[in-house]
Amino acid sequence: MRPTTSAQVAAVTGGRLHRATGDEPVTAVEFDTRAIRPGGLFVALPGERVDGHDFAAAAVAAGAGCVLAGREVDAPAVVVPPVPGRRTDTYLAATDPDGHGAAVLAALARLAGHAVAELPRCTVVGITGSSGKTSTKDLLAAVLAPLGETVAPPGSFNNELGLPWTALRAGESTRHLVLEFSARGAGHIAALAAAVPPRIGVVLNVGSAHLGEFGSTAAIAEAKGELVEALDDDGVAVLNADDPAVAAMGIRTRARVVLTGRHPNAHVRAEDVAVDAGRARFTLVAPGGSAPVALRLVGEHHVGNALAAAAVALELGATPDAVAHALSLAEPASRWRMELTERPDGVTVVNDAYNANPESMRAALSALASIGAGRRTWAVLGRIGELGAGSDAAHVQVAQDALAHGVDELVAVGAPEYGAPRDAPDVDAALELLRAELRPGDVVLVKASRAAGLERLAAGLLEGAR
Repeated sequence: MRPTTSAQVAAVTGGRLHRATGDEPVTAVEFDTRAIRPGGLFVALPGERVDGHDFAAAAVAAGAGCVLAGREVDAPAVVVPPVPGRRTDTYLAATDPDGHGAAVLAALARLAGHAVAELPRCTVVGITGSSGKTSTKDLLAAVLAPLGETVAPPGSFNNELGLPWTALRAGESTRHLVLEFSARGAGHIAALAAAVPPRIGVVLNVGSAHLGEFGSTAAIAEAKGELVEALDDDGVAVLNADDPAVAAMGIRTRARVVLTGRHPNAHVRAEDVAVDAGRARFTLVAPGGSAPVALRLVGEHHVGNALAAAAVALELGATPDAVAHALSLAEPASRWRMELTERPDGVTVVNDAYNANPESMRAALSALASIGAGRRTWAVLGRIGELGAGSDAAHVQVAQDALAHGVDELVAVGAPEYGAPRDAPDVDAALELLRAELRPGDVVLVKASRAAGLERLAAGLLEGAR
């Protein structure tokens, strides 16, 4: 972000100075006191265990110029007013009874929007979808980097905190700002897009992630489409032609539509797709020409993610050859997403424990079958969260998908809903089972929703084995 002062922050956010002169420098924004550097603006937010407002003095002692707060604190601060009619369905709702966190998040969004508006040479790219947002963001950062400085979020920073925090990392030299847009209800994406408007919007897919919160896939599609509705008529909507619910969003936007996928009508498409040991190869075909791509990411589902990234890069001036080259060099950049590690004894562990929904489960099982061709395969699966009334049926279907993909051993960890032949009550029990029965050459997929914590199981399988 451009360097500013506490007085300017107050003016932008509608806050008032408290114990501050107005001259305190602000050169960055952080919500973690451990990341504070001189000139940082500390964002005070309530959490499940602690309230950031209680750490205001410590943040200033660590170098923060001042604090963005929802109430008065014992440090120089910009105190922002309550949000009229504030939403109660933000991710902070359970820990924010007084609305201080909501006020701070609203102020942070205003600050981010103002900061990005001052960077006219920066193109904002927004990505949404039920799955694949983070992987696509990583691919997009890789293909845009040769075209100029690119800022993208680390991991999955895609909510009311992560998105403006990422936007505020952009500066004068930034040419591309890549943002993930997530939603847990109607209006969430619209609000984020109003705060930091994208010029290019990418919708990857509509699946069953968060189905329990939305109630139906139609409601999910309605929410995801809010991103393309936010685009101006000089913008570009990149839509997945292989997903009918996404392709149909073309009528909801004023922007020019670019279709991606394997569909013959796609403007940017993949032809001659082949998968070798879980990694896909294809020919990238676009209006400007064609070029071969060999992905290093594991899973055929990354073809669609790569096409979306390619479409954006082509819009911003890249050539098909350059895009294909960058895609072929891109390595996994976010943890616990189809991380493939081979132990010295020949056991291969595929750690995809960051999150899960039925669609990503099927994609991971397909990758497992490809990686493990001719070898014994294990699918070690935890519970899929937020599926609502159809949860039990969805788990049974995933177990059937595992059978259809020829998985040799299915182990459910704390998830009897699968009806799996083997059922471990927790991570420790699953680790004990696997340590006793794995043989050299086996391939083990570890996958579940984030709350299951199966990354600990993957780490246990690799402990001392690297």
